[in-house]
Amino acid sequence: MAYAELAGLPPITGLYTSILCLAGYAVFGPSRILVLGPDSSLGPMIAATILPLIAANGDAKRAVALASMLAIMVAAIMIVAAVAKLGFIADLISKPTMIGYMNGLALTILIGQLPKLFGFKVEADGLIGEAAGFVKGLAHGEAVAAAAVVGIAGIALILVLQRWLPKVPAVLIMVVAAIASTTVFSLADHGVGLVGVLPKGFPPLTIPHVHLSDLGPLFAGALGIALVSLADTISTASAFAARTGQEVRGNGEMIGIGAANLAAGLFQGFPVSTSGSRTAVAERSGAKTQLTGVTGAALIILMIVLIPGLFRNLPQPALAAVVITASLSLADIPGTARLWRQRKTEFGLSVTAFLGVALLGVLPGIAIAVGLSILNVFRRAWWPYDTELRRVDGLPGYHDVHSYPEADHLPGLVIYRFDAPLFFANAKTFRDEVRRLARADPPPTWIVIAAEPVTDVDTTASDVLEELDEALNAQGISLVFAELKDPVRRKIERYGLTRTIDPRHFFPTIESAVTAFRHQTGAEWTAPGQTDPSQAPPGQTTVSSSPAPDIPASPTG
Repeated sequence: MAYAELAGLPPITGLYTSILCLAGYAVFGPSRILVLGPDSSLGPMIAATILPLIAANGDAKRAVALASMLAIMVAAIMIVAAVAKLGFIADLISKPTMIGYMNGLALTILIGQLPKLFGFKVEADGLIGEAAGFVKGLAHGEAVAAAAVVGIAGIALILVLQRWLPKVPAVLIMVVAAIASTTVFSLADHGVGLVGVLPKGFPPLTIPHVHLSDLGPLFAGALGIALVSLADTISTASAFAARTGQEVRGNGEMIGIGAANLAAGLFQGFPVSTSGSRTAVAERSGAKTQLTGVTGAALIILMIVLIPGLFRNLPQPALAAVVITASLSLADIPGTARLWRQRKTEFGLSVTAFLGVALLGVLPGIAIAVGLSILNVFRRAWWPYDTELRRVDGLPGYHDVHSYPEADHLPGLVIYRFDAPLFFANAKTFRDEVRRLARADPPPTWIVIAAEPVTDVDTTASDVLEELDEALNAQGISLVFAELKDPVRRKIERYGLTRTIDPRHFFPTIESAVTAFRHQTGAEWTAPGQTDPSQAPPGQTTVSSSPAPDIPASPTG
């Protein structure tokens, strides 16, 4: 009921939603333990989608119809994505941006619920407007003392029980205590709002009626809700599956979420997701199958059919307390601090996502979070890590000069590694770095590309490589490739690059390329700074100006 009000809907719709989504997932969901239902992370997204479409008088029936259609759209998106095997879409939101989004969402929910917690209303939009309205309301004496006591005591009780008695249903105990306090202290007489008697009976099957013009905004909201719901479900399912030895089936989870949302949408409900907290409670209580959810749905049906007045004395500030404690669980302050310590770039992404939600709103926030995640992927491909490799005494292979600045080198040879596929966005970055290496004094004879990380070469990069090789040839420098994967080599041959790059300048390993260079030039490994043969340790010489005996020099290519 609290999450229904968070979504801008009547409290009863939260119960309707819980019944049908539990039944829908029990039939079609693959997990034995996941519990679906109204969720604090989706409530603001639902409200942000439907509230702009509701008339100024706030028609509750229209709000329910819009929310139900939103759930049906989420179901359709999930089912279509499952059929198309698009479960990987959940990876569109990276963990740092998801942390920032959830932190912003937690703050938005917290600020939005504070007026209700203190017994008054604020007519404002956005985090800043709601915060200013709350402070103004407090300053003008609009707060109801009894409501504030009930709400703050409810938050304290939930947090204490969750911390010290995790197996105890903290929210249920708080709700019972709040209802009891209404009777004992006559809270209604002290200005505390109550939930009142809920509508009686099971919700009828209803095809939601919405205007044609509503479908576009609803679909945009449904996409965001589906993405967050899927990401939340996959992460929660993975965490609990690891404990029980099960495997997570992403496409199966999408079918389960789709069925749950479809069932909710056809019976006056709203979009749902996995509840990590309720799943944890179910696990701690010994739940082993979806019979737990079915039993919960059956009990809710009995309640609304037989005793709809059970919650008539439930204080509204108690519902606010439920939502606020849930919002606190969304925030991940330790995770944010870890990002600051470990990787400042990803901390910046997280903060940007946080500010997007806090300042622009929930739906723009999720768009920013997805956009940042995608841009971060491209950023790493545009400007990948690159380095020069050299030989280190006592270590096999060739190693990063940044890690081993005293590594030996072969005069006239540069081994360069570029840690990304070559494509249109980074081809010029690769070209410019190779040109920089070619301008060394003295210039190299060979530039060997340690190409194992190069998993692709597109046509734009192919053209850049061709121009680069021709320019290097004019300087008497050969562009050589080592450890290039066979599929990439075949693409290079298909592009016709072997017209300029000598086919003999493709080597299976770096070692074979180095051996060929030494046979051609007679060069020996040299410590940094040694350019005069007299400086070389006993048994070593520097580069020879002519090929080794009986080893023909390869043509420049």
